[in-house]
Amino acid sequence: MFSFFKKKKIVSHIRLTGVIGNVGKFKQGIEYSSQEDIIKKAFSVKKAQAVAITINSPGGSPVQSHLIYKLIREQAKKNKKKVIVFAEDVAASGGYLIACSGDEIYANASSIIGSIGVIYSSFGFKDLIQKIGVERRVYTAGKNKSTLDPFLDEKKEDIERLKSIQLELHQEFINVVEESRNKKLKKDMGVELFSGEFWSGKKSKELGLIDGLGNAEQILREKFGEDVEVKVFEKSKGWLAKKLSSSEDHADKLISVIEERSIWQRYGF
Repeated sequence: MFSFFKKKKIVSHIRLTGVIGNVGKFKQGIEYSSQEDIIKKAFSVKKAQAVAITINSPGGSPVQSHLIYKLIREQAKKNKKKVIVFAEDVAASGGYLIACSGDEIYANASSIIGSIGVIYSSFGFKDLIQKIGVERRVYTAGKNKSTLDPFLDEKKEDIERLKSIQLELHQEFINVVEESRNKKLKKDMGVELFSGEFWSGKKSKELGLIDGLGNAEQILREKFGEDVEVKVFEKSKGWLAKKLSSSEDHADKLISVIEERSIWQRYGF
């Protein structure tokens, strides 16, 4: 008889979309500085039963990924809130690292999940500049300052130094995944989970990388009732940023688009 006075359950909802890190002036990528206030506000809603995070990202900066992951876990502990993460098209590389901040992770059966690894890529232009008659002049203080210069021959010691750094970063990534997923990971299925490979949402569930299949609206209603109230927190693009972005140099825009698309296309998008 008192059901009329029953209050709706509240869930805060954050959306994280795009490449992680600096993807050009005024772009809507995912960076710690632009997400810090939003994340803190979402967790500060006292009546919220949980904080839901929808992520759609192919990865990017490992530093920004770690910073956002740690911020979410710190806020969850401070405010005693459960974190439920939902992957959309892609939660790969740094996108999956951030997803590991969730107490539970859900995805679509066709989502791309994983890519637990570290990548560095560039081009070599040494033969090209010789062909067109360009002379490369480089002056440094510090013998390793021109490491992996694309206009010079690769040096074995430069590659070894880079690989050493990559292995350190990779191990940090692995530590986050193992701490987050703990005993949920299925390491006995004959699949190398930390090879940099990625899988569909359906396969990821079998491997223990996620907890279940479903979208945010569906899962939140199942957990908190049909009348759950979802409070959305997201960064709006102000008038000044839009104006400045529209006047941005076309070359800069093109380079930013190419860089961003190259990251998405690793996963077929």
